[in-house]
Amino acid sequence: MKITRADILHAAFGWRTISFLRLETSDGIVGWSEYTDGPGSSNTGISAVVAALAEQIVGRDPLAIEAIAARLGSLISQAPVGLNQQAVAAIVNALLDVKGKALGVPVRELLGGTLRERVPLYWSHCVGYRARYPKELGVEPPRSYDDLSRIGEEVRARGFRALKTNLLLKEDDRFVAYRPGRGASGGFPELNPNPAAEGQILRQIEALRAGAGPEVEINLDLNMNFKPEGFLRLCRILEGAGLGWIEMDSREPGFLAHVRRCVTTPVASCENVYGQRGYRAFFEAGAVDVAIVDLVWNGYLEGLRVAACADSYDINIAPHNYFGHLADFISANFSAAIPNLRVMEMDVDGVPWRGEFYTHLPEIVDGQFVLPLRPGWGTDIDEAAVRRHPPTA
Repeated sequence: MKITRADILHAAFGWRTISFLRLETSDGIVGWSEYTDGPGSSNTGISAVVAALAEQIVGRDPLAIEAIAARLGSLISQAPVGLNQQAVAAIVNALLDVKGKALGVPVRELLGGTLRERVPLYWSHCVGYRARYPKELGVEPPRSYDDLSRIGEEVRARGFRALKTNLLLKEDDRFVAYRPGRGASGGFPELNPNPAAEGQILRQIEALRAGAGPEVEINLDLNMNFKPEGFLRLCRILEGAGLGWIEMDSREPGFLAHVRRCVTTPVASCENVYGQRGYRAFFEAGAVDVAIVDLVWNGYLEGLRVAACADSYDINIAPHNYFGHLADFISANFSAAIPNLRVMEMDVDGVPWRGEFYTHLPEIVDGQFVLPLRPGWGTDIDEAAVRRHPPTA
């Protein structure tokens, strides 16, 4: 069997573009992966890299995945992270889909087998997406703290045992995202502590807790919106809020380790880190309680290496997963195969046509992803549906 062609498909995904890599083989098997270059992007940057690297593997045996990954790694050796690594990840993930289908087994069975048949999930970007993208989602935006409580109640009623929310500030009758780390709100570029944000985020957590109840874990994502001083101040304010974790990102493992030593709430981080070499610096510094790894950015194989490295430090893994449903299946296969799983991220809110792109949708029971027995990732892409929703500027 040989790889005969590689194609890239794009589709509108609301506030961003979603892209799919299609690898076709001489035996008629098609392997799929999914990627995105970020909000508002046409994905032209990463797609150019994916296309260039995919040209290098046409004619190769798709089952020789490690050999292909090593070859691609050599081609990006001078710039081994960022879009280069994301492109390699897209290719490797599609190859794994091919191999699973060729052998008639789910991808998780290729490397060690299944540890769990169901994967616990947390509802990601809870409130945040509805506040920022109500038009795209076709929902009414939350306008009061009572609305936040009702959303917390919805999370509990739908069986989820955990949620994660982002920083929101109340302005008149709406909530706006506080995102200085992305240059998308006040506070950029200094990233100094914000007393107004500190008070409002505590009220936000209290409102969600009132609706979700005591049995739903609430996690808070601070992203890269502060420097260590701001992280530390906000963590101390939230010490009694009963958070499952506070998520924060820093390029400096030592600074993050200092924050972690000064607070009692567990610290989650590393969603922006690439490869086991990058993660090891954070593990050695004692910077995290929960390591977050992105399977779309790192690739399934490198994700397994990161998980094994984390396990040697007694650190659990939470997959970073804010993409489409194929990424849900990829992350679920990964989560089912590693011993040190904390919980898996999943975006519950999405554009109304999101499900059209996939031949099979995730089965969620009691807030858990039920692993399918279908070969490969467990779902395929409906190419006609993708073409019905071309990306917009």
